Amino acid sequence: MEEHLQHIRTVPSLLRQYKLKAKGSKCSWGQQRVDYLGHIISKDGVEADPKKIQSMVEWPLPKTTKELRGFLDLTGYYRRFVANYGKVAAPLTALLQEGAFIWMDKAKETFEAMKKAMILAPVFALADFTKPFTIECNVSGVGIGAVLMQEGRLVAYMSKALSEHS
Repeated sequence: MEEHLQHIRTVPSLLRQYKLKAKGSKCSWGQQRVDYLGHIISKDGVEADPKKIQSMVEWPLPKTTKELRGFLDLTGYYRRFVANYGKVAAPLTALLQEGAFIWMDKAKETFEAMKKAMILAPVFALADFTKPFTIECNVSGVGIGAVLMQEGRLVAYMSKALSEHS
């Protein structure tokens, strides 16, 4: 908090010095949580916006490729919060190919698994670049996955399904 108070004292003078302006209605000071681009940032770390997660949970079963693409676009924005996202989403992603959209039990199971994965998404620690990181990775013929950790806390996931052209 002391560092934040120092920034509050410094920023206005820098704005004046460089003849810049800040719109007061867009400024907030001393916040414990900040909503930013669909994420919640707090002292605990970074998490997906609960309102976005709720909209995923309430998403109806897709009846068209367009509806499925909308769901995958929304979940894909938060892919870094889901371990093995590419592998989990692969059966749904395969349905996006031309003529492949046939909704079967496997697709419904995957759709529900994606919703559950979004609900269980962890809060990621904020990276401290003065401390060492640990990277765990796994590569197979169908995907790549990695976990970035610091002091035993998750910082980020990376997951990508590989296509036959990769």
